[in-house]
Amino acid sequence: MNEVISKMISAYECRTLDDYVKALREIMQEVALLGLWRSKFFEHSAFYGGTALRLLYGLDRYSEDLDFSLLKANPDFNISRYLNVLRNELVSYGFDVSLEKKKKGEGTAIQSAFLKADTLKQLIVVEAQKNIVAELPRGRIIKIKLEIDTNPPAGFETETKFLLQPIPFSVKVFSLPDLFAGKMHALLCRNWKSRVKGRDWYDFVWYVSNHPNLRLSHLEKRMQQSGHIREEEHLEEDEFRSMLREKIKAVDVVQIKKEVTPFLKNPDMIAIWSEKFFLSLIEKIKIV
Repeated sequence: MNEVISKMISAYECRTLDDYVKALREIMQEVALLGLWRSKFFEHSAFYGGTALRLLYGLDRYSEDLDFSLLKANPDFNISRYLNVLRNELVSYGFDVSLEKKKKGEGTAIQSAFLKADTLKQLIVVEAQKNIVAELPRGRIIKIKLEIDTNPPAGFETETKFLLQPIPFSVKVFSLPDLFAGKMHALLCRNWKSRVKGRDWYDFVWYVSNHPNLRLSHLEKRMQQSGHIREEEHLEEDEFRSMLREKIKAVDVVQIKKEVTPFLKNPDMIAIWSEKFFLSLIEKIKIV
């Protein structure tokens, strides 16, 4: 096993198959970010979303995808130009992966690609214990989706953060008040029909507990772009808090707890979740 990968996997203290798979996914995410850095991707783009919070700000839940935004709109952007460098980076550390771009849907500014790897082969790379590897269902695939918004809403700021493994490198990322605004947009406006993402609610609690500043002007831009408020309409603080209050009253707490549990090391973190608990958080948000 590569010495750096050995050091990275040892930090997780894996005991079960699930431990290994989650650690493996996260290590592959970090190596993928290194490949993107080498390709100068972050000269044009910024990292955001749950994995950004997990890797750069210490969010205590696992996250599956890599989400990015261009710094300014560019309809000619093509994610394909970065995929070979990303794949080569993963291969250089011993991972056997494939990368494919997903065909862009009509009317969307989101470009997507999928990083796929045979889980068994990757567990062998990190020298998982044989008795644990034997538990793996045949044909199980690790899949990491990369998405980039090529037409981002305006009004966000970025900062540079550093990762030290596999080697020291830098990542451009949305500032925390803008990340919080993006999360509130997902929580308030995401169209999941009957399937609500408990991870959005978990992140909401994390923001309020750790970084409660929210840039309302960026949330306004996101909601204008998605059609949830009119282009000429301003989002007032009282209106935002009222919308959040109504969303909380409508959410199925049992359902969201069930959805987020597989991503948590300690399910006791959500034992207190209830409508009353979420409502108590609204006034703790600080508008900037």
